[in-house]
Amino acid sequence: MDHTPVDLTYLAHEAEPDNERLHHRFLERVMDAELYILTETESDGGTVRPRIMDLADGRFVLAFDRDGRLAEFLDEPAPYIALAGRRLVEMLAGQDIGVALNLGVAPSSTLLPAGAIDWLAENLVAPPDLEDAKPDTISTPGRLSQDLLDALDTKLAAMAHLIGEAHLVESGFANADSRLMLGLVAVPEPARTDVAAAMAEAVRFSSSEADLDVTFLEKDSPALGHIQDVSIRFDLPEPPEPEKLKPVAPGMNPDKPPVLR
Repeated sequence: MDHTPVDLTYLAHEAEPDNERLHHRFLERVMDAELYILTETESDGGTVRPRIMDLADGRFVLAFDRDGRLAEFLDEPAPYIALAGRRLVEMLAGQDIGVALNLGVAPSSTLLPAGAIDWLAENLVAPPDLEDAKPDTISTPGRLSQDLLDALDTKLAAMAHLIGEAHLVESGFANADSRLMLGLVAVPEPARTDVAAAMAEAVRFSSSEADLDVTFLEKDSPALGHIQDVSIRFDLPEPPEPEKLKPVAPGMNPDKPPVLR
C-alpha cells in the first residue's frame, strides 16, 4: 500500500503520541488534502447533505484522502463530493460534527471529533494580502531554518497540481526591513487564496519566526527571469494520475463549493 502524506504524519504521531508538533503536522496534512466525502444525494450545485454516521463518540462525516479508498469502503456506487480539507473544516465548524477519516481502509483510519474540527477552524491562518508587492531589490535568501524549508516544501508538494514553479527570494524595500518572498508561477486565479493561506500556515506551524510574502506570477512576467536566477527553487512533484472510481460523481462546479447541511 502506498502511504499518503496523511498516513505518514499520522503514523509519525502514533509513534510519539505526546509530540504536539507531530500532531499539528498530521492535522495540517488533513487540511491540505483533497478529501472525498460521501453524500446522501447528488449535489444540485448548491446544497449537499453529507452522509453522517452516529457513533458513541458523536456524529461524523465520512471522508477519504484518496478516491480509491472511498471506492474500497463502498459496497456499491454512491454520490460524493471532493473538497479541500481546509474547506471541509470551515463548513463543519460549530455544527458538532466530526470527521471519520479513511475509516477501515488506511493506516490513518481515525476519528477527528467535533472539538478537533472547531479547533482547526479557529487556527486556520488567514491568507495574506494578495496585492502585488513591488520590492526595490530581489536577492538570494540568507541563512534559513531547515524547519521552514521543510514546511514550505511539504505544503508546495501537496499543492503541486496547482503550481507551475515555486521560488523563494529575499525582497528588499527602501524604508523597511527585507522579507522573504515566495514567488508562485501559473497558479489559477480561483486557487490563489487557498494556496496563499496554505503557505502562511507552513510558516505558522514551523518553528520559524520569518515574515513571508506570497506573490503570484505569470509565465511571461518580466520579473520572473531575475527571480529564477537568484532564488531557492523548490522541486515540485508530478501530480499522480487519478484512480478509477466506482462511485458516481455529482457533477459540480469547483469554483462554487457546496454548502453542507
